[in-house]
Amino acid sequence: QVQLVESGGGLVQAGDSLRLSCAVSGRRTRPYVTAWFRQAPGKERAFVAAISWSDRTNYADSAKGRFTISRDNTKNTIYLQMNSVKPEDTAVYYCALRGFSGISDNHQMYDYWGQGTQVTVSS
Repeated sequence: QVQLVESGGGLVQAGDSLRLSCAVSGRRTRPYVTAWFRQAPGKERAFVAAISWSDRTNYADSAKGRFTISRDNTKNTIYLQMNSVKPEDTAVYYCALRGFSGISDNHQMYDYWGQGTQVTVSS
């Protein structure tokens, strides 16, 4: 069983930076993909970014140029560096993992989820 625990959310102002962390534990087979999704009130869960076992990355258009996904294998942790945040980035951010090599932007393709961390951006 795989466990994902997010942290780092909070209340920030527009233009600020924020780094989310996702601690991954439990038994998992390689290769796998880890991703960040977000869900705003009244909206569907949306893809933000993903990183494969081989460090290939993919970003949603809304994240390109502002967000960076990375990993620290020594800490079994995935990060989402969020720069120049906007009020429309306000959402609950979820970390997710799928046990395949291919990156997907479809939340239904991911098997394991964290509990989420709230990010609120004030204008």
